[in-house]
Amino acid sequence: MKGKSKKTNKNYKTDLENALIKKALGYDATEVVEEYSSDNEGEIKLLKKKITTKNVPPDMTALKFLLDESQKDLTQMTDQELFEEKVRLLNILKEIQNN
Repeated sequence: MKGKSKKTNKNYKTDLENALIKKALGYDATEVVEEYSSDNEGEIKLLKKKITTKNVPPDMTALKFLLDESQKDLTQMTDQELFEEKVRLLNILKEIQNN
């Protein structure tokens, strides 16, 4: 049970990092607005459907946070911490390349 909780926390941390990267880089968001009405027989029918794509610009606060986080003092880290940081950064780069 303990190992499962740890994995969940790692996934949660990765999801947060990915969300922060997305916000820092900016992204496109699709919004769907649907308007319904009921006819004389009580059936609900779709009247209008509007799909818009909005560009969410990069967020400077998120970008600054990412840059500050990447400026860790590497001289104070153990070999294990350095390895984990390397893996983390490589995963971030891979995620950016995939998007």
